[in-house]
Amino acid sequence: MLHPDLASRVPQLAQTFARREPFRHVLIDQFFAEDFLARVLAEFPAFEKGNARNEAGELGHKSTVERIRELGPAYAELDDQIQSRGFLDLISAITGIPDLLYDPHYFGGGTHENRPGQDLDAHVDFNRHPINGWHRRLNLIVYLNPEWEDAWGGSLELHSDPRRADDRITRVTPLLNRAVIFETTEWSWHGFARIAPPPERSDLSRRSIALYFYSRERPEEELAQSHSTIYVDRPLDFPLLAGHTLSAEQAEQVRIALARRDQHIQRLYGDITRLTGELDTARATLAQVLNAGTLGRIRWLARRLLGRSSRT
Repeated sequence: MLHPDLASRVPQLAQTFARREPFRHVLIDQFFAEDFLARVLAEFPAFEKGNARNEAGELGHKSTVERIRELGPAYAELDDQIQSRGFLDLISAITGIPDLLYDPHYFGGGTHENRPGQDLDAHVDFNRHPINGWHRRLNLIVYLNPEWEDAWGGSLELHSDPRRADDRITRVTPLLNRAVIFETTEWSWHGFARIAPPPERSDLSRRSIALYFYSRERPEEELAQSHSTIYVDRPLDFPLLAGHTLSAEQAEQVRIALARRDQHIQRLYGDITRLTGELDTARATLAQVLNAGTLGRIRWLARRLLGRSSRT
């Protein structure tokens, strides 16, 4: 499945990964073997087959298929390989992260296809698996685009800190058979600019396979409370100055930015509403338990004992 000379490149790849520019990551060109790459391309799912709803539940320009095994023999072979001890040990050798775990649920991963108009604000990923609680440690993305230019948007952007004015950005052009592996931490900010190819390439889409790896433990300095994906809204490309007349393109940027913020606020409001409901349910359950059952009997017995002790 992998390119035949990949194993020989491991020492050099490990040195590159450790540099922390802006955080630990490494590019691997010629990741798949050529014959396997051709099979993966042939079996890549049509956009309409995937889930094209965003986090707000609205239809968007991104389609994902998480359960890749069902896509065809090449993806079944890929699924077999990435959960093998040999593959996991290879990724550990590159990254220095031991005891990596494969995600059988492909939560958030699988095949990704992004059409023109799609972008991804800088973010850090959720840090715990939602089902088993494992620590998320690595993203491995393999790009499947025969041609791409940074000017079209869609190039992966690795940020030092998108909340700061001196944010430094490293761009990764998503070219065919190029893999990028990067750590998943509280500072691994990443995203991509809106995809806008030239008019003659309006049919262009950005295709990739995203694989995420976990561990049961992680270094103490990387620990944080469990959280979902955390976004930082992309800043405008121009300053808002009094008296400035917006061009049509700038006005569209403002419209998109406001709509994006509304979506994020609505999503957070939904999360707060859901958590508040769960808390109310937990309080009601606890009140019932305290007034009945074993704990209720313990309370009754404790009152009796306290009553006796007060009379002696």
